[in-house]
Amino acid sequence: MELQDRLAVDIGGTFVDSITFDRETGDITVEKASTTPDQPKDGVLDAIDKVGADLDETEAFVHGTTLGINAFLEREGARTGIITNEGFRDVFEIGRTNVQRESMYDIRYEKPDLIVPRRRRIGVPGRIDANGEVTEPLDEDAVREAARELVRERDVESIAICFLHSYRNGVHERKAAEIIRDEVPDVSLSLSSDITGEYREYERTSTAVLDSYIKPIFESYVDRLDGALREDGFDGSFFITRSGGGTLTAENATTAPVHTILSGPAGGLIGASHVGDVTDRDNLIAVDMGGTSLDACVIEDGSPAVEYDSSLGHMPMMIPVYDIRTIGAGGGSIAWHDGEFLKVGPKSAGADPGPICYGRGGTEPTVTDAAVALGYMDPAAFLGGDMDLDQTSAVDGIREHLADPLDMSVNEASRGVFDVTLANTVGAIREITVEKGLDPRDFTMVSYGGAGSLFVPLLAREIGAKEVLIPHAPSVFSAWGMLMADVVYDLAQTSITVLDELDYDEFDAQFAELETEGAETLGSEGFGDDERTLERFVEMRYLGQEHTVEVDANDVESLDELGDRFEARHESRYGHTMDDPPEVVHLRVRAIGENDKPSIEAQEPADEPTVDPVGTRQAYCFAEREEVPFDVYEREQLRPGHELPGPAIIQEPTTTIVYHSDQTATIDDYGHILLSEVDDA
Repeated sequence: MELQDRLAVDIGGTFVDSITFDRETGDITVEKASTTPDQPKDGVLDAIDKVGADLDETEAFVHGTTLGINAFLEREGARTGIITNEGFRDVFEIGRTNVQRESMYDIRYEKPDLIVPRRRRIGVPGRIDANGEVTEPLDEDAVREAARELVRERDVESIAICFLHSYRNGVHERKAAEIIRDEVPDVSLSLSSDITGEYREYERTSTAVLDSYIKPIFESYVDRLDGALREDGFDGSFFITRSGGGTLTAENATTAPVHTILSGPAGGLIGASHVGDVTDRDNLIAVDMGGTSLDACVIEDGSPAVEYDSSLGHMPMMIPVYDIRTIGAGGGSIAWHDGEFLKVGPKSAGADPGPICYGRGGTEPTVTDAAVALGYMDPAAFLGGDMDLDQTSAVDGIREHLADPLDMSVNEASRGVFDVTLANTVGAIREITVEKGLDPRDFTMVSYGGAGSLFVPLLAREIGAKEVLIPHAPSVFSAWGMLMADVVYDLAQTSITVLDELDYDEFDAQFAELETEGAETLGSEGFGDDERTLERFVEMRYLGQEHTVEVDANDVESLDELGDRFEARHESRYGHTMDDPPEVVHLRVRAIGENDKPSIEAQEPADEPTVDPVGTRQAYCFAEREEVPFDVYEREQLRPGHELPGPAIIQEPTTTIVYHSDQTATIDDYGHILLSEVDDA
């Protein structure tokens, strides 16, 4: 019997979101369960059980996890060592000798502690030159001795292997790995040449170290989760979302888990891109506001912005990563004061104990408590009525911790929490728009996450976004986006050559080699020729420049055409071109295995443009700056063509949508809610 169901689960800081899709009927079911920080696997299994997934009938399970990034941020990764070339053990520590922008003028700045101190970094003889030629044989005895010292004397659990110029020739890294596995078979290994084919020794080392640091924890988690799923009857494919879009098989993800370090937010961006494509909106600002943080990313011309030289904390990562700005502004962000000013975040109440209104022992007021105090949320209807909110305790907590100490009313303190959160968030949006020459007024803001629809309509008003699109079930939208994900592998090769000196046939052959590798990888996972797509990109710069721009190299028929595309891209990004010759730096191939996806179907239009509210509620309107009656609607009663003037509250089982008197809502052909400013506001 052919399996029909697809299942996706996304772990957040407060809740685990689950969604099932029945390919035969087209039915989608969504649920939320509490995150279990101590045992994340348990929260996933609870969410799967709650959504009623029949694992015997499930063909694919797609998972987004924050395990890797949390292990790094909380410094709970594996005890890691480095084996590199003799004389280069300090590459990881020296880095680029620069200081992060936010600390550039801080005279008290101290470089963060390294996750691999010098005593756990060892250099061994052997050398490959920049052309990939072996100039000094690898000292195998030295590798063996280094492995013994790191594991038996330094208690290392995981080793990152990074030799000079291994992006050209990884033979020494592969040989070292063979020796280490023979000498200390239980240690985990990460080879830089397995992760990236690009130059820059420090960035490659840092990426390999990050991979090594999270690898044992990630492998253990995936193995335990996979085992539990199989015990419950699951016999399908297990995928994990990638930081740069798409998914990996769980097996390949455990080989290089650094590719999943920002796995969680990726699902929402995949979903937002798909919604934009269906609704003919190419330029979007995706905003995901959950329980602990707010993630924002620009989608320009239909594609989320991707970085190839991102960083995590102070450590660079040489992998494709969505260009996401994250700040500590979520529903669980704690509001506090310094004796004079009200502050919000970055500390979060998380899932345990959570906001005061959850009644789980939380004592510090949060953004969610402020939303309850302002009248936005129905205490009896939270999570579809599965969880009652304690409004009285939320109000008392805001009074005790904020209002009385700052000599203001509970209402003033609550709206102050929203004002401060808004101020904190606007800067992150401007970083990815205005500071990159993009005008937010040209973009639709896509709102999702459990707290997104409470807050994003305010954010759109502040930055001037032309409209807000709220998809179906926005609180579990990241999980829905995972159902839309294809299997993706990114392959890259550094090939620094001035464009005028490049031979087109050689250029095409280098791409063909990467494409063959990508096609073979997809083929090994069961994707036929008609299910594969291979895309070409080139990173280019003017000779003498440091930074590159990515150029679409698909269907390029000549190097002159490639040069024209580069100049057009450079002018679009920086506003000018130069007389210096263009230079090719990296060749990139994205290999895509196309999965079946849920379709977004148009709905039957409404008979009338208006619909009666189910009630009214007194709540605070930020346009009027006072409490006013808000019409209350149930989302399930809304149909395409309905128009709902603000101020209003739209309730659905897993989230609440709030917009104000200078905004109005319309329902589009697919049932999405579109918020826009009132013309005469």
